[in-house]
Amino acid sequence: MGSGWFTLSALSAACVLAAVPGAGPGGAGSAEAEAEAYWTAGRMAAAVPVDAVRSRAAVSARAPSGIPTGVHFDGMPMVGTFFYRQTAVGTSDTSCTGSVVRSAGRNMVLTAAHCAAGMRHPASRAVFVPRYRHGKTAAAQPFGVFPVRAGGVYTDPRYRSHGSAAVSDLDFAFVLVGPNAKGRVENLTGALTFTPVSTYDHEVTVVGYPSASRVNKAHQAVRCEVPTTRLSGFRQLRMVCKGFYGGVSGGPWIKDYDPARRTGKVIGNTGGYHGGGNDSWVTYAPLYGKEARDLYEDAAAGRDPAALSRPPYRGSSAGHPLPGSGELWTHARAMASGDFTGSGRDGLLVVWTDGEVTLFPGDGRGGFLPERRLMAPNAGWKDVAAVTAGDFTGSDRFDLLVRRKDGRMTLYGDVGSRGLGRGTAMAPAGSVWKHAAQITAGRFNASHYVTDLVVRWSDGEVSLHTAVGAGTFGREHRLKGPGPAWKGAALLAAGQFSGNRTWDLMVRWSNGALGIHPGIGTRGLGGERRLRGPDRTWTHSVLMTAGRHTGDGLTDDLLVRWSDGETTSYEDTRASGLGPEHMLVPPRAP
Repeated sequence: MGSGWFTLSALSAACVLAAVPGAGPGGAGSAEAEAEAYWTAGRMAAAVPVDAVRSRAAVSARAPSGIPTGVHFDGMPMVGTFFYRQTAVGTSDTSCTGSVVRSAGRNMVLTAAHCAAGMRHPASRAVFVPRYRHGKTAAAQPFGVFPVRAGGVYTDPRYRSHGSAAVSDLDFAFVLVGPNAKGRVENLTGALTFTPVSTYDHEVTVVGYPSASRVNKAHQAVRCEVPTTRLSGFRQLRMVCKGFYGGVSGGPWIKDYDPARRTGKVIGNTGGYHGGGNDSWVTYAPLYGKEARDLYEDAAAGRDPAALSRPPYRGSSAGHPLPGSGELWTHARAMASGDFTGSGRDGLLVVWTDGEVTLFPGDGRGGFLPERRLMAPNAGWKDVAAVTAGDFTGSDRFDLLVRRKDGRMTLYGDVGSRGLGRGTAMAPAGSVWKHAAQITAGRFNASHYVTDLVVRWSDGEVSLHTAVGAGTFGREHRLKGPGPAWKGAALLAAGQFSGNRTWDLMVRWSNGALGIHPGIGTRGLGGERRLRGPDRTWTHSVLMTAGRHTGDGLTDDLLVRWSDGETTSYEDTRASGLGPEHMLVPPRAP
């Protein structure tokens, strides 16, 4: 999930434009004329900001001393104001801020989800006005007005309100607008580049359109060049600057703005905790992660986010996350979950690309305790191809089974207490095991200990080894003969996703689909229950393991390391769907 995978290079602009109503010459006229007729200069000037509470709070509270003050200015070409008829609670003309972001359709505007929610109704008459000028008619605006397309509002379906809940992390939206007589919005105004980031400390220019008031009678844009920090307990940025009154919701947080080229990177939008803040000097913005990137792609492709299966959102406030950045975690070559310490809580063992091996004991609440080094960086562990964990020695502490690229297989017993010594040789270099593309241990046939091993071979054959122990691979059972079908099984993980004592097999396919084979045994794989996909996002999952990381007593917490280093858990995953998503490591910076 690196910085470039969510771009629209795979989509031709022609295909996207073909889906835009009125995209051809002269097709924008009726919608534009209706918008111009409704949105008179007076209506726009009198519109009430969706976040008017910020202005009300500012009247009754005074900002602490030493806080910088935003500067009113003529605005940026690609930043403007949304106007729409609010119909959800009564009827009123409403305003918000938005910014044009680069897209193949050249018609995408970024704003806050709590702004966009009111634009969906057919009677909303929603329009976007770049570089809005107070007191001017719609026709006299610098770039004109751009009607919001029917069905062109995209928000994460898990977002519900803009209070203090974890889902306030999802307060972002993408809105597609139609062209006007002058052309497509991006062609006229330029655009910012939607840019997810992995850290919370940045230097940004925050822009918004506070509504007309005694301190901003001309309804000018306001900007503030400030550092950001993290809003504790949330995946959100925080900045402090006076002058951000009602109307600024949805406004961009920009890095590296180039006024000559009309370019910059938008890394956030005003929103999130309490809609972006409940006063005029402390403001928040969601940190764009995988959820925002998924939504960006949905909007670009015209997919309905509500029709896609997404796990409940938990945020990042619970438990202890894994240490390090996404950049560091791109060097995690292999990982396995298991109770390595005998505590009854599964930890995470990681083999790094430099040969170091570390163990992160679990805290039992979905998080992890400080790491323990099991092996310093060394050449002997650089050639590890795959690992899996099970209690092959029957000691109630998990062991590590390691496959190296040359076909060597080694079992390291009770690694949490004994470390990584010489281990027990299971197969020599050059053995058939060099063709084992994927391995995962589980309790598929055993009555107590985790001593079974599923193998997907390079020719597509799938086999189950039961009663694996020190020096023996037990008995082999063929579950699927060689063939092309299972060559696409890119990742395997074993767990109790059905909630039963016997384990299930999870498969991430090469096309991004995710499925579970419940309760497999020596007689075969049985049928598959599809959880997702095909899904482009999941083609970027690199490592996958399941463990008992929370308190429900089941090995059903799925951990995924993505191509950009982001590491995510899906706690209490079931055969019916992924569990709540919890970011353990943020993605690396683009």
